[in-house]
Amino acid sequence: MRKKIRMIRKMILVFLFTIGSVSILSCLSTEKKKYLGSPNIIIVYTDDLGYGDVSAYKKGTLNTTNIDKLANEGIRFNNGYASSATCSPSRYALLTGTYPWRNSRAKIITGGSLIIDTTEMTIPKLLKTKGYHTGIVGKWHLGLGIDKINYNSKISPGPNQIGFDYSHIMADTQDRVPTVYIENGYVVNLDPNDPIEVNFFHQKKQDDYGLPTGLKNPELTTMKWHHGHNGSIVNGVPRIGYMKGGENAKWSDIDMADHFLKKAQDYIKENKDKPFFLYYALQQPHVPRTPHPRFEGKSGMGPRGDVIIEADWCVGELYKTLESYGILEDTLIIFSSDNGPVLNDGYYDDAVEKLGEHTPSGGLRGGKYSLFEAGSKVPFIAYWKGRIKPNVSNEIISQIDLLNSISTIVDIDYKSKDGVDLSNLILNNEGKGRKELIVEASTRTAYRKEDWVMIPPYNGREMHKEVNIELGNSKDFKLYNLAKDPSQRKNLSEKEPEKLKEMVSSFVKIRGENFSNIKNLVLE
Repeated sequence: MRKKIRMIRKMILVFLFTIGSVSILSCLSTEKKKYLGSPNIIIVYTDDLGYGDVSAYKKGTLNTTNIDKLANEGIRFNNGYASSATCSPSRYALLTGTYPWRNSRAKIITGGSLIIDTTEMTIPKLLKTKGYHTGIVGKWHLGLGIDKINYNSKISPGPNQIGFDYSHIMADTQDRVPTVYIENGYVVNLDPNDPIEVNFFHQKKQDDYGLPTGLKNPELTTMKWHHGHNGSIVNGVPRIGYMKGGENAKWSDIDMADHFLKKAQDYIKENKDKPFFLYYALQQPHVPRTPHPRFEGKSGMGPRGDVIIEADWCVGELYKTLESYGILEDTLIIFSSDNGPVLNDGYYDDAVEKLGEHTPSGGLRGGKYSLFEAGSKVPFIAYWKGRIKPNVSNEIISQIDLLNSISTIVDIDYKSKDGVDLSNLILNNEGKGRKELIVEASTRTAYRKEDWVMIPPYNGREMHKEVNIELGNSKDFKLYNLAKDPSQRKNLSEKEPEKLKEMVSSFVKIRGENFSNIKNLVLE
Protein backbone atom coordinates (compact mmCIF):
# COMPACT_ATOMS: atom_id res chain seq x y z
CA MET A 1 0.00 0.00 0.00
CA ARG A 2 2.79 2.40 0.97
CA LYS A 3 4.67 1.44 -2.15
CA LYS A 4 1.58 2.27 -4.21
CA ILE A 5 1.19 5.63 -2.47
CA ARG A 6 4.86 6.48 -3.09
CA MET A 7 4.43 5.58 -6.77
CA ILE A 8 1.36 7.82 -7.06
CA ARG A 9 3.23 10.68 -5.36
CA LYS A 10 6.16 10.19 -7.75
CA MET A 11 3.81 10.28 -10.74
CA ILE A 12 2.22 13.49 -9.44
CA LEU A 13 5.66 15.12 -8.96
CA VAL A 14 6.75 14.12 -12.45
CA PHE A 15 3.51 15.55 -13.83
CA LEU A 16 3.93 18.82 -11.96
CA PHE A 17 7.57 19.11 -13.01
CA THR A 18 6.60 18.52 -16.62
CA ILE A 19 3.87 21.15 -16.47
CA GLY A 20 6.25 23.58 -14.78
CA SER A 21 8.96 22.97 -17.35
CA VAL A 22 6.56 23.52 -20.21
CA SER A 23 5.34 26.67 -18.52
CA ILE A 24 8.87 27.98 -18.04
CA LEU A 25 9.81 27.17 -21.63
CA SER A 26 6.63 28.85 -22.78
CA CYS A 27 7.53 31.98 -20.81
CA LEU A 28 11.03 31.98 -22.21
CA SER A 29 9.65 31.61 -25.69
CA THR A 30 7.23 34.47 -25.05
CA GLU A 31 10.01 36.65 -23.69
CA LYS A 32 12.16 35.93 -26.72
CA LYS A 33 9.29 36.75 -29.04
CA LYS A 34 8.41 39.86 -27.11
CA TYR A 35 11.91 41.25 -26.85
CA LEU A 36 13.80 39.86 -29.80
CA GLY A 37 11.04 39.04 -32.23
CA SER A 38 9.24 42.01 -33.69
CA PRO A 39 9.31 45.08 -31.45
CA ASN A 40 7.95 48.30 -32.81
CA ILE A 41 10.88 50.55 -33.70
CA ILE A 42 10.80 54.34 -33.69
CA ILE A 43 13.74 56.54 -34.65
CA VAL A 44 13.24 60.10 -33.41
CA TYR A 45 15.63 62.23 -35.42
CA THR A 46 16.14 65.90 -34.58
CA ASP A 47 17.75 68.49 -36.86
CA ASP A 48 20.86 70.42 -35.72
CA LEU A 49 20.47 69.42 -32.06
CA GLY A 50 23.81 69.64 -30.27
CA TYR A 51 25.50 67.39 -27.75
CA GLY A 52 24.86 69.96 -25.05
CA ASP A 53 21.24 70.71 -25.98
CA VAL A 54 19.86 67.70 -24.06
CA SER A 55 19.95 68.33 -20.33
CA ALA A 56 20.53 64.64 -19.52
CA TYR A 57 24.06 65.14 -20.83
CA LYS A 58 24.61 67.80 -18.13
CA LYS A 59 26.44 70.12 -20.52
CA GLY A 60 23.95 72.95 -21.14
CA THR A 61 21.29 74.87 -19.26
CA LEU A 62 18.15 73.97 -21.25
CA ASN A 63 15.68 71.62 -19.57
CA THR A 64 14.56 68.79 -21.86
CA THR A 65 12.39 66.81 -19.45
CA ASN A 66 10.88 64.30 -21.87
CA ILE A 67 14.07 63.50 -23.76
CA ASP A 68 15.79 63.17 -20.38
CA LYS A 69 13.22 60.53 -19.41
CA LEU A 70 14.34 58.39 -22.34
CA ALA A 71 18.00 59.01 -21.47
CA ASN A 72 17.67 58.36 -17.75
CA GLU A 73 15.50 55.27 -18.11
CA GLY A 74 17.34 53.88 -21.13
CA ILE A 75 20.95 53.96 -22.33
CA ARG A 76 22.61 57.33 -22.82
CA PHE A 77 25.58 57.05 -25.15
CA ASN A 78 28.32 59.56 -24.42
CA ASN A 79 30.15 58.70 -27.63
CA GLY A 80 27.30 58.56 -30.12
CA TYR A 81 27.92 59.88 -33.63
CA ALA A 82 26.05 60.95 -36.71
CA SER A 83 27.93 59.90 -39.82
CA SER A 84 28.29 63.46 -41.00
CA ALA A 85 28.33 67.03 -39.76
CA THR A 86 25.64 67.91 -42.28
CA CYS A 87 22.09 66.75 -42.89
CA SER A 88 21.61 64.75 -46.08
CA PRO A 89 24.74 62.58 -45.72
CA SER A 90 23.79 61.63 -42.15
CA ARG A 91 20.26 60.67 -43.16
CA TYR A 92 21.61 58.61 -46.03
CA ALA A 93 24.00 56.73 -43.72
CA LEU A 94 21.35 56.16 -41.04
CA LEU A 95 18.91 54.52 -43.47
CA THR A 96 21.45 52.53 -45.53
CA GLY A 97 24.21 51.59 -43.09
CA THR A 98 26.71 52.92 -45.65
CA TYR A 99 29.31 55.66 -45.23
CA PRO A 100 28.08 58.74 -47.13
CA TRP A 101 31.48 59.39 -48.69
CA ARG A 102 31.05 56.17 -50.67
CA ASN A 103 28.18 57.84 -52.53
CA SER A 104 29.19 60.90 -54.52
CA ARG A 105 25.57 62.10 -54.52
CA ALA A 106 25.24 61.97 -50.71
CA LYS A 107 25.65 65.71 -50.21
CA ILE A 108 23.40 68.47 -48.90
CA ILE A 109 20.39 68.46 -51.23
CA THR A 110 18.63 71.50 -52.60
CA GLY A 111 15.79 70.34 -54.79
CA GLY A 112 17.87 67.48 -56.14
CA SER A 113 17.17 63.89 -57.19
CA LEU A 114 16.86 60.97 -54.77
CA ILE A 115 20.35 60.08 -53.51
CA ILE A 116 19.44 56.58 -52.29
CA ASP A 117 19.46 54.05 -55.11
CA THR A 118 16.17 52.15 -55.14
CA THR A 119 18.15 48.89 -55.21
CA GLU A 120 19.99 49.71 -51.96
CA MET A 121 19.04 48.01 -48.72
CA THR A 122 17.50 50.36 -46.17
CA ILE A 123 16.11 49.95 -42.66
CA PRO A 124 12.46 50.13 -43.82
CA LYS A 125 13.12 47.76 -46.72
CA LEU A 126 14.84 45.34 -44.33
CA LEU A 127 11.98 45.42 -41.83
CA LYS A 128 9.35 44.88 -44.51
CA THR A 129 10.85 41.41 -45.07
CA LYS A 130 9.86 40.69 -41.45
CA GLY A 131 6.27 41.84 -41.92
CA TYR A 132 6.69 45.37 -40.57
CA HIS A 133 4.62 48.30 -41.72
CA THR A 134 6.98 51.21 -42.33
CA GLY A 135 6.42 54.95 -42.20
CA ILE A 136 8.24 58.27 -42.28
CA VAL A 137 6.83 61.50 -40.92
CA GLY A 138 8.74 64.80 -41.04
CA LYS A 139 11.82 66.06 -42.77
CA TRP A 140 13.14 64.02 -45.69
CA HIS A 141 16.03 65.93 -47.37
CA LEU A 142 17.31 62.97 -49.37
CA GLY A 143 16.12 64.15 -52.75
CA LEU A 144 13.06 63.30 -54.81
CA GLY A 145 12.48 62.14 -58.35
CA ILE A 146 14.99 62.07 -61.15
CA ASP A 147 16.41 65.31 -62.53
CA LYS A 148 13.81 68.12 -62.47
CA ILE A 149 10.89 67.46 -60.12
CA ASN A 150 7.31 68.04 -61.24
CA TYR A 151 5.40 68.80 -58.04
CA ASN A 152 2.05 68.77 -59.86
CA SER A 153 1.92 65.02 -60.46
CA LYS A 154 3.11 61.95 -58.57
CA ILE A 155 6.69 62.47 -57.38
CA SER A 156 8.78 59.35 -57.77
CA PRO A 157 11.13 57.90 -56.74
CA GLY A 158 11.01 58.96 -53.10
CA PRO A 159 10.50 57.45 -49.64
CA ASN A 160 7.91 54.97 -50.89
CA GLN A 161 10.38 53.55 -53.40
CA ILE A 162 13.11 52.83 -50.84
CA GLY A 163 10.99 50.89 -48.38
CA PHE A 164 8.42 53.15 -46.72
CA ASP A 165 4.79 52.07 -46.95
CA TYR A 166 3.66 55.50 -45.80
CA SER A 167 5.33 58.90 -46.10
CA HIS A 168 4.27 62.37 -45.03
CA ILE A 169 7.20 64.71 -45.48
CA MET A 170 8.63 68.05 -46.41
CA ALA A 171 10.88 67.66 -49.42
CA ASP A 172 14.05 69.28 -48.11
CA THR A 173 14.16 71.68 -45.17
CA GLN A 174 11.91 74.31 -43.67
CA ASP A 175 14.05 77.11 -45.11
CA ARG A 176 13.74 75.87 -48.71
CA VAL A 177 10.96 75.86 -51.25
CA PRO A 178 8.60 74.24 -52.00
CA THR A 179 6.92 75.00 -48.69
CA VAL A 180 4.40 72.15 -48.97
CA TYR A 181 3.79 68.72 -47.47
CA ILE A 182 4.06 65.64 -49.66
CA GLU A 183 2.15 62.47 -48.78
CA ASN A 184 2.93 59.23 -50.59
CA GLY A 185 4.33 61.16 -53.54
CA TYR A 186 1.59 63.79 -53.90
CA VAL A 187 1.57 67.41 -52.72
CA VAL A 188 -1.11 67.75 -50.05
CA ASN A 189 -4.05 70.09 -50.84
CA LEU A 190 -2.67 71.08 -54.23
CA ASP A 191 -5.14 72.91 -56.48
CA PRO A 192 -4.56 71.70 -60.06
CA ASN A 193 -5.58 75.16 -61.26
CA ASP A 194 -2.69 76.67 -59.29
CA PRO A 195 0.33 74.56 -60.25
CA ILE A 196 3.65 74.80 -58.45
CA GLU A 197 6.78 76.07 -60.13
CA VAL A 198 10.13 75.90 -58.34
CA ASN A 199 13.55 77.24 -59.21
CA PHE A 200 16.75 77.44 -57.19
CA PHE A 201 19.00 79.25 -59.63
CA HIS A 202 18.55 82.97 -59.99
CA GLN A 203 20.23 83.47 -63.35
CA LYS A 204 17.69 85.85 -64.81
CA LYS A 205 15.30 88.42 -63.37
CA GLN A 206 12.30 86.26 -64.27
CA ASP A 207 13.70 83.32 -62.28
CA ASP A 208 11.94 84.69 -59.19
CA TYR A 209 8.67 84.59 -61.13
CA GLY A 210 8.21 88.30 -60.55
CA LEU A 211 7.06 87.63 -56.99
CA PRO A 212 8.30 89.31 -53.79
CA THR A 213 11.62 88.06 -52.41
CA GLY A 214 13.59 88.66 -49.27
CA LEU A 215 16.21 90.47 -51.32
CA LYS A 216 13.85 92.85 -53.14
CA ASN A 217 11.14 93.24 -50.49
CA PRO A 218 12.58 93.08 -46.97
CA GLU A 219 9.63 95.16 -45.77
CA LEU A 220 7.37 92.13 -46.37
CA THR A 221 9.36 89.81 -44.12
CA THR A 222 8.74 89.03 -40.45
CA MET A 223 12.13 87.33 -40.13
CA LYS A 224 15.30 89.08 -41.29
CA TRP A 225 17.69 87.00 -43.38
CA HIS A 226 21.38 86.95 -42.52
CA HIS A 227 22.92 85.02 -45.40
CA GLY A 228 21.60 82.91 -48.27
CA HIS A 229 17.92 83.06 -47.37
CA ASN A 230 16.61 85.83 -49.57
CA GLY A 231 14.38 84.07 -52.10
CA SER A 232 10.61 83.62 -52.08
CA ILE A 233 8.73 84.90 -49.04
CA VAL A 234 6.27 82.45 -47.48
CA ASN A 235 4.47 83.30 -44.23
CA GLY A 236 6.75 86.31 -43.87
CA VAL A 237 9.88 84.13 -43.99
CA PRO A 238 12.34 84.50 -46.90
CA ARG A 239 13.50 81.08 -48.19
CA ILE A 240 16.20 79.47 -50.27
CA GLY A 241 14.92 79.29 -53.84
CA TYR A 242 11.91 80.63 -55.71
CA MET A 243 8.37 79.29 -55.78
CA LYS A 244 5.24 80.23 -57.69
CA GLY A 245 1.76 78.79 -57.21
CA GLY A 246 0.52 76.14 -54.80
CA GLU A 247 -1.05 78.72 -52.48
CA ASN A 248 -3.60 76.30 -51.06
CA ALA A 249 -0.90 73.73 -50.31
CA LYS A 250 1.53 75.93 -48.41
CA TRP A 251 2.24 74.93 -44.83
CA SER A 252 1.91 77.00 -41.68
CA ASP A 253 5.36 77.24 -40.09
CA ILE A 254 4.17 77.75 -36.52
CA ASP A 255 1.91 74.69 -36.79
CA MET A 256 4.54 72.39 -38.31
CA ALA A 257 5.54 70.62 -35.09
CA ASP A 258 1.89 69.96 -34.23
CA HIS A 259 1.23 68.83 -37.79
CA PHE A 260 4.02 66.25 -37.90
CA LEU A 261 3.23 65.05 -34.37
CA LYS A 262 -0.41 64.44 -35.32
CA LYS A 263 0.66 62.49 -38.40
CA ALA A 264 3.04 60.38 -36.27
CA GLN A 265 0.30 59.73 -33.72
CA ASP A 266 -2.17 58.79 -36.46
CA TYR A 267 0.39 56.42 -37.93
CA ILE A 268 0.86 54.69 -34.58
CA LYS A 269 -2.90 54.42 -34.07
CA GLU A 270 -3.41 52.84 -37.49
CA ASN A 271 -0.58 50.32 -37.07
CA LYS A 272 -0.58 49.58 -33.35
CA ASP A 273 -1.84 46.02 -33.80
CA LYS A 274 1.12 44.92 -35.93
CA PRO A 275 4.86 45.55 -35.80
CA PHE A 276 5.76 48.92 -37.27
CA PHE A 277 8.79 51.07 -37.98
CA LEU A 278 8.37 54.84 -37.72
CA TYR A 279 11.07 57.28 -38.75
CA TYR A 280 9.91 60.46 -37.01
CA ALA A 281 12.15 63.23 -38.35
CA LEU A 282 11.55 66.46 -36.45
CA GLN A 283 12.43 69.77 -38.10
CA GLN A 284 13.62 71.42 -34.86
CA PRO A 285 15.88 73.24 -34.17
CA HIS A 286 16.75 73.89 -37.82
CA VAL A 287 16.12 77.37 -39.21
CA PRO A 288 13.75 79.12 -39.62
CA ARG A 289 12.87 78.63 -35.96
CA THR A 290 9.15 79.19 -35.73
CA PRO A 291 7.83 77.92 -32.39
CA HIS A 292 4.11 77.71 -31.88
CA PRO A 293 2.88 80.61 -29.71
CA ARG A 294 2.45 78.08 -26.87
CA PHE A 295 6.25 77.85 -26.68
CA GLU A 296 7.31 81.41 -27.42
CA GLY A 297 9.52 82.72 -24.64
CA LYS A 298 9.50 79.40 -22.74
CA SER A 299 13.25 78.89 -22.90
CA GLY A 300 14.44 82.46 -22.31
CA MET A 301 16.90 81.87 -25.17
CA GLY A 302 14.90 83.11 -28.10
CA PRO A 303 13.39 80.97 -30.87
CA ARG A 304 16.17 78.37 -30.94
CA GLY A 305 15.69 77.49 -27.30
CA ASP A 306 11.91 77.64 -27.71
CA VAL A 307 11.81 75.14 -30.59
CA ILE A 308 14.01 72.74 -28.61
CA ILE A 309 11.47 72.93 -25.79
CA GLU A 310 8.79 72.35 -28.43
CA ALA A 311 10.65 69.30 -29.77
CA ASP A 312 10.97 67.96 -26.23
CA TRP A 313 7.22 68.34 -25.81
CA CYS A 314 6.67 66.40 -29.05
CA VAL A 315 8.78 63.55 -27.68
CA GLY A 316 6.67 63.55 -24.51
CA GLU A 317 3.42 63.46 -26.50
CA LEU A 318 4.73 60.59 -28.62
CA TYR A 319 5.58 58.71 -25.41
CA LYS A 320 2.04 59.28 -24.08
CA THR A 321 0.59 57.98 -27.34
CA LEU A 322 2.49 54.71 -27.08
CA GLU A 323 1.47 54.45 -23.44
CA SER A 324 -2.20 55.10 -24.17
CA TYR A 325 -2.34 52.27 -26.73
CA GLY A 326 -0.56 49.86 -24.39
CA ILE A 327 2.41 49.35 -26.71
CA LEU A 328 5.14 51.31 -24.92
CA GLU A 329 6.69 48.10 -23.59
CA ASP A 330 6.70 46.68 -27.10
CA THR A 331 8.55 49.62 -28.64
CA LEU A 332 12.25 50.36 -29.05
CA ILE A 333 12.92 54.10 -29.33
CA ILE A 334 16.18 55.50 -30.71
CA PHE A 335 16.71 59.24 -30.25
CA SER A 336 19.46 61.22 -31.96
CA SER A 337 20.34 64.18 -34.19
CA ASP A 338 21.58 64.48 -37.77
CA ASN A 339 24.55 66.68 -36.87
CA GLY A 340 25.87 69.14 -34.34
CA PRO A 341 24.56 72.59 -33.45
CA VAL A 342 24.62 75.90 -35.24
CA LEU A 343 23.29 79.21 -33.93
CA ASN A 344 23.03 81.76 -36.74
CA ASP A 345 22.38 79.61 -39.82
CA GLY A 346 20.77 82.16 -42.10
CA TYR A 347 18.44 84.36 -40.05
CA TYR A 348 18.70 86.93 -37.31
CA ASP A 349 16.72 85.26 -34.52
CA ASP A 350 18.62 86.10 -31.32
CA ALA A 351 20.15 82.60 -31.11
CA VAL A 352 23.54 84.15 -30.34
CA GLU A 353 22.37 87.17 -28.38
CA LYS A 354 20.15 85.19 -25.99
CA LEU A 355 22.32 82.11 -25.57
CA GLY A 356 23.37 83.04 -22.02
CA GLU A 357 25.28 80.26 -20.24
CA HIS A 358 23.90 77.52 -22.46
CA THR A 359 26.47 75.44 -24.42
CA PRO A 360 24.87 73.70 -27.43
CA SER A 361 28.16 71.97 -28.30
CA GLY A 362 28.59 70.67 -24.76
CA GLY A 363 32.11 72.09 -24.57
CA LEU A 364 33.22 70.28 -27.73
CA ARG A 365 35.06 72.08 -30.51
CA GLY A 366 33.33 73.03 -33.74
CA GLY A 367 29.69 72.50 -34.67
CA LYS A 368 27.60 71.84 -37.75
CA TYR A 369 29.76 71.69 -40.94
CA SER A 370 32.88 70.91 -38.84
CA LEU A 371 35.30 67.97 -38.69
CA PHE A 372 35.86 68.71 -35.03
CA GLU A 373 33.89 66.65 -32.51
CA ALA A 374 30.88 68.95 -32.15
CA GLY A 375 30.10 68.46 -35.85
CA SER A 376 29.10 64.81 -35.59
CA LYS A 377 29.10 63.85 -31.89
CA VAL A 378 25.44 64.10 -30.95
CA PRO A 379 22.87 63.00 -28.37
CA PHE A 380 22.27 59.27 -28.83
CA ILE A 381 19.73 57.43 -26.66
CA ALA A 382 18.16 53.97 -26.72
CA TYR A 383 14.96 53.37 -24.72
CA TRP A 384 12.79 50.28 -24.34
CA LYS A 385 10.63 50.18 -21.24
CA GLY A 386 11.08 46.94 -19.31
CA ARG A 387 13.80 45.70 -21.65
CA ILE A 388 16.66 48.19 -21.57
CA LYS A 389 17.95 48.92 -18.08
CA PRO A 390 19.08 52.47 -17.19
CA ASN A 391 22.72 52.83 -18.12
CA VAL A 392 25.35 55.21 -19.39
CA SER A 393 27.76 53.97 -22.04
CA ASN A 394 31.10 55.43 -23.07
CA GLU A 395 31.44 53.01 -25.97
CA ILE A 396 31.62 54.40 -29.51
CA ILE A 397 28.44 53.97 -31.53
CA SER A 398 27.35 55.49 -34.84
CA GLN A 399 23.99 55.88 -36.55
CA ILE A 400 25.50 53.87 -39.38
CA ASP A 401 25.30 50.87 -37.02
CA LEU A 402 21.53 50.98 -36.62
CA LEU A 403 20.70 48.90 -39.69
CA ASN A 404 22.93 46.01 -38.63
CA SER A 405 21.83 46.24 -35.01
CA ILE A 406 18.14 46.30 -35.89
CA SER A 407 18.72 43.36 -38.23
CA THR A 408 19.90 41.28 -35.27
CA ILE A 409 17.17 42.51 -32.92
CA VAL A 410 14.44 41.35 -35.31
CA ASP A 411 16.35 38.21 -36.36
CA ILE A 412 17.14 39.03 -39.98
CA ASP A 413 20.33 37.70 -41.52
CA TYR A 414 21.63 40.84 -43.21
CA LYS A 415 24.61 43.09 -42.53
CA SER A 416 25.81 46.20 -44.34
CA LYS A 417 29.48 46.65 -45.18
CA ASP A 418 30.14 49.69 -43.01
CA GLY A 419 27.84 49.11 -40.06
CA VAL A 420 28.64 47.16 -36.90
CA ASP A 421 26.17 44.97 -35.04
CA LEU A 422 25.87 46.69 -31.67
CA SER A 423 22.53 45.18 -30.68
CA ASN A 424 23.94 43.74 -27.45
CA LEU A 425 25.31 47.14 -26.50
CA ILE A 426 22.00 48.84 -27.29
CA LEU A 427 19.81 46.30 -25.49
CA ASN A 428 22.04 45.23 -22.61
CA ASN A 429 24.94 47.70 -22.39
CA GLU A 430 27.21 44.71 -22.88
CA GLY A 431 30.15 44.19 -25.19
CA LYS A 432 32.37 46.70 -26.90
CA GLY A 433 31.32 49.45 -29.24
CA ARG A 434 33.11 50.50 -32.37
CA LYS A 435 36.88 50.50 -32.32
CA GLU A 436 37.11 52.96 -35.21
CA LEU A 437 34.93 55.34 -37.17
CA ILE A 438 35.19 57.71 -40.11
CA VAL A 439 33.14 60.91 -39.86
CA GLU A 440 32.40 63.28 -42.70
CA ALA A 441 31.75 66.98 -43.19
CA SER A 442 30.99 68.33 -46.67
CA THR A 443 32.92 65.44 -48.32
CA ARG A 444 35.93 65.91 -46.03
CA THR A 445 36.63 63.04 -43.64
CA ALA A 446 38.32 62.49 -40.29
CA TYR A 447 39.13 59.33 -38.37
CA ARG A 448 38.50 58.23 -34.79
CA LYS A 449 40.15 55.13 -33.35
CA GLU A 450 39.58 54.41 -29.66
CA ASP A 451 40.48 57.65 -27.82
CA TRP A 452 42.37 59.22 -30.74
CA VAL A 453 41.14 61.46 -33.55
CA MET A 454 43.09 62.33 -36.69
CA ILE A 455 42.07 65.10 -39.09
CA PRO A 456 43.98 65.15 -42.39
CA PRO A 457 45.08 68.44 -43.96
CA TYR A 458 42.49 70.14 -46.15
CA ASN A 459 42.53 73.29 -48.19
CA GLY A 460 39.88 75.91 -47.71
CA ARG A 461 38.90 78.40 -45.06
CA GLU A 462 39.46 77.46 -41.45
CA MET A 463 36.38 79.32 -40.25
CA HIS A 464 32.83 79.36 -41.61
CA LYS A 465 32.46 83.05 -40.87
CA GLU A 466 28.73 83.28 -41.62
CA VAL A 467 27.95 80.80 -38.82
CA ASN A 468 31.10 81.38 -36.71
CA ILE A 469 32.17 77.72 -36.64
CA GLU A 470 35.66 76.23 -37.07
CA LEU A 471 35.61 73.80 -39.99
CA GLY A 472 38.72 71.78 -39.14
CA ASN A 473 40.60 72.76 -42.30
CA SER A 474 44.34 73.32 -42.05
CA LYS A 475 47.51 72.67 -44.02
CA ASP A 476 48.76 70.32 -41.32
CA PHE A 477 47.67 67.05 -39.79
CA LYS A 478 45.81 67.29 -36.50
CA LEU A 479 45.94 64.58 -33.83
CA TYR A 480 44.02 64.63 -30.56
CA ASN A 481 43.69 62.38 -27.53
CA LEU A 482 40.03 62.74 -26.52
CA ALA A 483 40.53 61.02 -23.17
CA LYS A 484 42.87 63.80 -22.06
CA ASP A 485 41.67 66.58 -24.34
CA PRO A 486 37.95 66.23 -25.22
CA SER A 487 37.77 69.84 -26.44
CA GLN A 488 40.58 69.18 -28.97
CA ARG A 489 42.87 72.05 -28.03
CA LYS A 490 46.24 70.23 -28.09
CA ASN A 491 47.40 69.07 -31.51
CA LEU A 492 49.77 66.15 -30.82
CA SER A 493 50.76 65.41 -34.42
CA GLU A 494 54.37 66.57 -33.90
CA LYS A 495 54.76 65.10 -30.41
CA GLU A 496 53.28 61.72 -31.38
CA PRO A 497 54.62 60.97 -34.90
CA GLU A 498 54.31 57.19 -34.53
CA LYS A 499 50.73 57.41 -33.40
CA LEU A 500 50.00 59.73 -36.32
CA LYS A 501 51.51 57.24 -38.77
CA GLU A 502 49.44 54.47 -37.23
CA MET A 503 46.25 56.52 -37.49
CA VAL A 504 46.86 57.55 -41.10
CA SER A 505 47.66 53.96 -42.08
CA SER A 506 44.45 52.65 -40.49
CA PHE A 507 42.44 55.49 -42.03
CA VAL A 508 43.74 54.81 -45.54
CA LYS A 509 42.87 51.10 -45.27
CA ILE A 510 39.21 52.07 -44.95
CA ARG A 511 39.00 55.35 -46.80
CA GLY A 512 41.49 54.63 -49.56
CA GLU A 513 44.14 57.01 -50.82
CA ASN A 514 41.93 58.74 -53.37
CA PHE A 515 40.73 61.75 -51.43
CA SER A 516 41.67 65.40 -51.49
CA ASN A 517 44.47 67.22 -49.77
CA ILE A 518 46.04 64.49 -47.68
CA LYS A 519 49.78 64.80 -47.53
CA ASN A 520 52.10 61.94 -48.29
CA LEU A 521 53.24 60.49 -45.01
CA VAL A 522 56.04 57.94 -44.75
CA LEU A 523 54.44 55.00 -43.02
CA GLU A 524 57.46 52.66 -42.82
